[in-house]
Amino acid sequence: MSEEQIILTPEGLEKLKQELHELKSVKRKEAAERIESAKALGDLSENAEYQEAKENSAWIEGRIIELSNLLTRATVVSNTSSSDIVTVGKTVVIRNGHGNKTYTIVGANEADPIHGRISSSSPLANALLGGRINDEVEVHTPGGVQKYQIIKIE
Repeated sequence: MSEEQIILTPEGLEKLKQELHELKSVKRKEAAERIESAKALGDLSENAEYQEAKENSAWIEGRIIELSNLLTRATVVSNTSSSDIVTVGKTVVIRNGHGNKTYTIVGANEADPIHGRISSSSPLANALLGGRINDEVEVHTPGGVQKYQIIKIE
């Protein structure tokens, strides 16, 4: 398993902690109960409910291990640094020929481009990181070079 550092915002850290807590305290118990209920149905070799319950339990255990590993390697970034430089955790308003767009730069595990949360390792975020208001950046995309101006940093 990779030992690379995981970048998280404080919100992302809290979300992962909550998911881990839910899996350990609720979902794990529910999975065990499902297995016991399926066992009571009889022959385990032909019991689809039992197989499904076991697979669900294995997924939960795997996710618990994955989250524990992520949390161990996590570096939490806050957006309390100077607001005049784009860093991970900042929300940035950019403009190109098609209007303004707003993005929050987050770690890869928190990325959700549809909701404006882009990975710090994405080409756009790489171009923006370190930028200041009114800077122009170029992003190399499959469709060609796109130019953006940084309008606001929060």
